[in-house]
Amino acid sequence: MKQGIHPENYRLVAFKDMSNDDVFLTKSTANTKETIEVDGTEYPLIKLEISRTSHPYYTGQTKLVDSAGRIDKFKNKYKKFKK
Repeated sequence: MKQGIHPENYRLVAFKDMSNDDVFLTKSTANTKETIEVDGTEYPLIKLEISRTSHPYYTGQTKLVDSAGRIDKFKNKYKKFKK
């Protein structure tokens, strides 16, 4: 890998899947104020709604994730057209 091409804040970051509490480490420049301790070492924390361990394509399981209430908004908007 070439030296000096990465930004100064390129470091190990912990990504946590909030749906199943899976945590994995990878390098990133993402900014965050939260931290988490993994194996006795503290890392910056990025929270995810879906990751490789909870995405239906990779797990083969159908799972409804509606954190913003989009489904309820849709149903309320179109319930007047219901037969």
